Amino acid sequence: MKFENILAEVDGFGKFQIRTILLMVIPRISLPLNFLLNNFIAAIPPHHCDISSLDDGGIFRNLSQAERLVVSIPVQEDGTQSSCQMFTEPHYHLLLNSSNITELQSVPCQDGWVYDNSTFKSTLASDWDLVCDNRRANRVTATIFFMGVMVGAAVFGYLSDRFGRKTMLLVSYIATAIFGVASTFSHNFAMFAVMRFLTGVGISGVSIITIVLCIEWVDIKHRTAVGVLMSLDWSCGTALLPLIAYFIRDWRYLTATVTTPLFLAIVTWWWLPESARWLISNGKVQRAHFYLSQCAQMNCREQFMADLKPEVLSKVILVENDKRKYSYFDLFRTPRLRRLAFLTGIVWFAVTCTYYGISLNVTGFGVNIYLTQFIYGASEVPAKLFIFYALDKIGRRLNQAGTLFMTGLCILCNMFIPTDKWKVRTAVGALGKMFAEAAFTTIFLYTTELYPTVMRQNGLGFCSFIARLGVSVSPLIMVLEEVWGHLPSTIFTLVAFVGGLSASCLPETSNVRLPETIEDVEQTRRRSISPCEEKSQL
Repeated sequence: MKFENILAEVDGFGKFQIRTILLMVIPRISLPLNFLLNNFIAAIPPHHCDISSLDDGGIFRNLSQAERLVVSIPVQEDGTQSSCQMFTEPHYHLLLNSSNITELQSVPCQDGWVYDNSTFKSTLASDWDLVCDNRRANRVTATIFFMGVMVGAAVFGYLSDRFGRKTMLLVSYIATAIFGVASTFSHNFAMFAVMRFLTGVGISGVSIITIVLCIEWVDIKHRTAVGVLMSLDWSCGTALLPLIAYFIRDWRYLTATVTTPLFLAIVTWWWLPESARWLISNGKVQRAHFYLSQCAQMNCREQFMADLKPEVLSKVILVENDKRKYSYFDLFRTPRLRRLAFLTGIVWFAVTCTYYGISLNVTGFGVNIYLTQFIYGASEVPAKLFIFYALDKIGRRLNQAGTLFMTGLCILCNMFIPTDKWKVRTAVGALGKMFAEAAFTTIFLYTTELYPTVMRQNGLGFCSFIARLGVSVSPLIMVLEEVWGHLPSTIFTLVAFVGGLSASCLPETSNVRLPETIEDVEQTRRRSISPCEEKSQL
């Protein structure tokens, strides 16, 4: 008897599974609120040099604010006033004639900056003057956060395979809540960077553990539906974030607000089950029997578990040694698992790098930042509907490869659309975001199905680690626009295409039972071998 058979007997998609999914909604909605928070808290509002030091007590005081800026701030080539330069003294003749302005001496801002607070009451940039020469420090805040997510993926991936899904999920809830709130009390940029890094470490556990815990409790028939359903939490959070940010325009209050769902998640954690698959594979058959009995009772299948003795469960998942503790090194000990880790790592890097390359560029289409973020969130809903029907029709592999290729194609097309065609650019950008989200939805489900139970969190942790490396470099890739305007888009396009090619070499997992051990992966049946493997065997 296999675990899938037991799951079918107690109902693999009943009230018990639905309750588990609903208990995950609150923490999972907090994921996009935190992951995309940087778009708002690190936004750079319009600003100019503080020119109060140029007040000579005479004519200057009688000028309007607009006239003071004319005589104090140089004009750039595009006709706008400089944000980082000022004159050493007022030039009143500019009120009558603005020609020969390039001959006038200008210097970097001497007394700080004045910020336009009409859109944002306060941001990291306005609080700590992260503009002009310090602009790159502001951009790196996203990288710092995602570096924390990357570390957290490795930590929680390993620990949740060793100590259990439920225990480590509580640790991630508490860590995210504590460090998220602590970051709002930061009195300088260095302290904020440390707190955001640690917040990233904590929330990474929420991201990778919740999906695995749910997938391990549902049957083969409903895995696709559950994977897509859980990804809707992300879409809802993505669309909700701009609404919250619109009404809360102070970065400290906004950060605290997006952290609060984790405190409620800590309360709801008590009703979550541990993964019965993990318990059995680690020799904890008594606890596994307890949770399976809970599942049977809630799904009105009590009689089956009443007749099933705990000792029988020890033969459901046969492992070489139930006392053995697996680590990331086991991903590279056997040939097929090693190849699987290599390919999934590339695909995850491509998916996240391109997804966040689009998501973190909400000001790049000439539309209001709140509206753009909402459009991005709304565009993900049709992506979910498409994936829901396509995953079972054409399989995981073709969906993964196809959505990555289409994402790269949309990014490539936007390179050739003039900047003044903002409606077209926004439409193509939203289409690319839709395909990127479809790729993201697929990869979580696909990876969970590819790795065996004894290594599932390690595998997902490794992939998430590589993925966050891709996320971390995406803001840095965007900085390359200073070298050539189209260089970031070119890189994102190439990354998407390489990821699509790698995905096409993975085995198909549609309608195949989840592998339980490393031996299951190494002895994969012929029908699930990838085309690349078939060619190599000819």
